Amino acid sequence: MSGRPDSDLTPDTQTSPDTAERAPETTEDAPERAPEDAPEDLSEADDQHDDEHDGELLEEQARRARWAAAGTGIVLALAGTAAALLRVSGTAPALVPVAYACGAAVCALAAVLGARGRTRRALWAAVAGVMIMALGDQFD
Repeated sequence: MSGRPDSDLTPDTQTSPDTAERAPETTEDAPERAPEDAPEDLSEADDQHDDEHDGELLEEQARRARWAAAGTGIVLALAGTAAALLRVSGTAPALVPVAYACGAAVCALAAVLGARGRTRRALWAAVAGVMIMALGDQFD
């Protein structure tokens, strides 16, 4: 961050330098502009390039979301499986390893959903899996 108040805003909300330096016009002294007087800043080629760039950006964000959802589901499923295996060999009630195993299964489902691109459902499945594993922890 550069310390400027608009440095952390997205590009859509940042003020451009030419509009930030001008004094705001009131409706009384603003001249009427006809639509044909409006300047054309971008050509069609620039618009198409911007659309392609936006499409690539959205694809990149979707790919990252899929990887994050799948990776989180896998890590939580492995943690739940390890906890279930550790509790099976101990003196814990039978409900404890079952809760950990069920939570791990739900987290594995979250990993599959995340890999398929269903990131919102994967998030909720991961939350549900962790809650089920937390029940196992409470029974312990």
